[in-house]
Amino acid sequence: MSKEPVPKMRVAVVGAGLASAPHFQSLRDLQNELELAWVIGRSNERLAALKLPASAQVSTRLEDLLEDQSVEAVLVLTPPNTHLEIIQRVALAGKHVLVEKPLEVSLEKAQQMVDICHNSGVKLAVMLQHRMRDAARALMQLVHGGEMGSLVGASASIRWWRPQSYYDEPGRGTLARDGGGVLMTQAIHTLDLLLCLTGLPDKVSAMASTSAVHRMECEDTVAAALHYPNGAIGSIDATTAAYPGFPERISLQFTKGSATLEAGELHAEFMDGRKISAGQKQTSGSGANMMAFDHHAHRAVLQDFVAAIRNGGEPAVLGRSALQVHQLIAALMTSATSGAAVLTLA
Repeated sequence: MSKEPVPKMRVAVVGAGLASAPHFQSLRDLQNELELAWVIGRSNERLAALKLPASAQVSTRLEDLLEDQSVEAVLVLTPPNTHLEIIQRVALAGKHVLVEKPLEVSLEKAQQMVDICHNSGVKLAVMLQHRMRDAARALMQLVHGGEMGSLVGASASIRWWRPQSYYDEPGRGTLARDGGGVLMTQAIHTLDLLLCLTGLPDKVSAMASTSAVHRMECEDTVAAALHYPNGAIGSIDATTAAYPGFPERISLQFTKGSATLEAGELHAEFMDGRKISAGQKQTSGSGANMMAFDHHAHRAVLQDFVAAIRNGGEPAVLGRSALQVHQLIAALMTSATSGAAVLTLA
């Protein structure tokens, strides 16, 4: 007997700004699995400009979505400082959540959000899509499988460019809306991936500043030294003042070899002579066009999230796992502000 087709999961989107584009592309790719039921936005004008499937209703009222019991999951794509309030209401309505990074504007609010979803019995995933790139997954397998040996050194370089017009948009680069500058908004993807590979350092020492090329409240340039529990040493170099923008890079040294992730490609070399490459060259929005990247990793996060709901498992990019990058960013900024080395409680 043939199996009956699995009903499409009804999902909703809250937030229809610029960053929503790869999410909508992913939803279109997965239209055989998902049915877009609602899109909630701030203005009717913006909602009217969207090209949506016939199944999708639009509204400026979150209540319309919350009252629809047929919706199982919600993508929250609004500015960071709105996440806690929205997700609390969505979780209390019994709907699973996939939220755009960062979780919230502070570690404390991020922890609250994770706890609310846990206590409500709903899954929380976060769009930290660099983890789902082919090269990153290949390197994680090598590292966590023990093939690389013990960590000796690590560095993360995120040398991006954003023109002043980017920060002229209301709220961009402010503590109130974004929770910070380059670390929270741009570097968070690479820092999250670094921690997935190395674990959390136990001590950091950082400097942060706003360069002469930008007028903004928060930092656009950060340099930091990291110390890991096993004695390994690392560094972070992050900026949005490097014209015209360069691919982010993670370099790792181990007792059995070294590995580099850059522009979506992995190159690993072992002391026994082996060499491994994986992935394919790709852009990541490092220049003035912040949306100059493909949406395939976004789609992978969404598809995994849906599978976790259907199968009762945990999403690969679990919201709780993102707390460690918030912990690192908080420690870096505390060190930069105080001028002292800061323990991260790894």
